[in-house]
Amino acid sequence: MDRELLEKYADFVVKVGVNVQPRQTFLIRCPVEAAFFARACARAGYEAGAKEVIVRYEDDQLARLKYEKTPEEVLAGGHEYELRSWLDYAEDPDGCCLLAIHASDPEVFAGLDAGKLNRVSLARRRFMQPWNDYTMKDRVQWCVAALPTPAWATRVFPGLDGEEAVEKLWPVIFDVCRVTGGDPVGEWKAHVARTAARRDRLNELGLESLHITSSNGTDLVVGLAEENLWEGAAGLAENGVEFIANVPTEEVFTAPHCRRTEGVVKSTKPYVYNGQIIRDFSVTFREGRAVEWSAGENGELLTRMLTSDEGAARLGEIALVPASSPINRSGLLFFNTLFDENAACHIAFGDSYPGTTRGGTALSRAELDGRGMNHSAIHEDVMIGAADTTVTGRTRDGREVLIFRDGEWAF
Repeated sequence: MDRELLEKYADFVVKVGVNVQPRQTFLIRCPVEAAFFARACARAGYEAGAKEVIVRYEDDQLARLKYEKTPEEVLAGGHEYELRSWLDYAEDPDGCCLLAIHASDPEVFAGLDAGKLNRVSLARRRFMQPWNDYTMKDRVQWCVAALPTPAWATRVFPGLDGEEAVEKLWPVIFDVCRVTGGDPVGEWKAHVARTAARRDRLNELGLESLHITSSNGTDLVVGLAEENLWEGAAGLAENGVEFIANVPTEEVFTAPHCRRTEGVVKSTKPYVYNGQIIRDFSVTFREGRAVEWSAGENGELLTRMLTSDEGAARLGEIALVPASSPINRSGLLFFNTLFDENAACHIAFGDSYPGTTRGGTALSRAELDGRGMNHSAIHEDVMIGAADTTVTGRTRDGREVLIFRDGEWAF
């Protein structure tokens, strides 16, 4: 691992991705194996003016042990101090910002009771919803980034031992995150500008629906939410500070209308849900709802996901990603949604982002529902784009516009 590139990566993620502001409290969630990276990010945070850096470590193996040995009612329960420990920072007059460092074993919960995992996960998400709203509604700056750990790296490179796999994954991450050239800030400024231009073009078109087709059998019409907005690359927090939510990111995305999706969609990459992998799935929609589905592996898990609650079988996001993205060009399957969703066009089952409809972060739940924005305890991105994907848009004034041809932007 190149230490100089590591420092540049940490600096970029903190000072541009999160965009830590003076006097803010900087929160970091990090796997225990990545403590060295948390320290580098903490240093960068203090250099940016953070008044305090709080690091919360996570441990995959302890999490698995806890799920195995702890009664479900205890796992699903929540203590007020857990929630308050996050909200107290968010409610600080000086504000807070968040970096989540992802490096989980994609199959950490393989073999455990899928039903128990799903019920506990949903209960925990509902309990933590007041804090989760701070990121879902962009009330704070937040960023998700990743780095290799042995458990994850050996899934990407199964023929290597842990340390060899980590050393092989590091340069890939540096490359797809635009760090390898040594000027991540400059490269990201150019990338954000290109992405913003496509986002703005889509907003200018005034699209009411997208028709997505691929030779694998995908033939899906996705109606878009009323007054939908396309977003991409950089976001704007409630305090007016720009941030990059995902590093890497290649997507331009918006909100589907939760009652206006029709047709069939096929997955093009496996999906990791609650620490287990779903492969080769197909879903049929009618009037916005998934009504039939199947999977080549872990079909029962797909069923649990889509029946989690009333909104789980409807769409909360549609994202366009070119097949030429750096993640896809790597030729690797990362078994990590942060990377794999940026290799292909994708949809998300479950909750929609309020910011993807005009003025949405200030609207009530009923007002969002009236615009067709979906509501659910889950938000699960699944990859559907292929090298031959075609996307045609239909505008509100009845015109058809080619958006994607052979997996690439048509403009």
